Amino acid sequence: MKTITYQTHGTCSRFIEVTGENGTVVDVKFFGGCSGNLQGISSLVKGMKYEDVIARLKGISCNGKPTSCPDQLCRAIEQLISEE
Repeated sequence: MKTITYQTHGTCSRFIEVTGENGTVVDVKFFGGCSGNLQGISSLVKGMKYEDVIARLKGISCNGKPTSCPDQLCRAIEQLISEE
């Protein structure tokens, strides 16, 4: 099992802590941002394969910004993949 802390860029959340094992998301915690929405995203992606999360959430924008908390989660997962 591997846990990383990813510093977000361009979003209200400041950090994302992602734990994964064998290509599967075990846990996600967002620090800052829209609490209810981010708790929902965290709950929904638990147990999903990394590539499935990335396929569904990468590229989502927020309020005209080129990124969003779901997009930043994908970047965090990509970092986790590179470190595993």
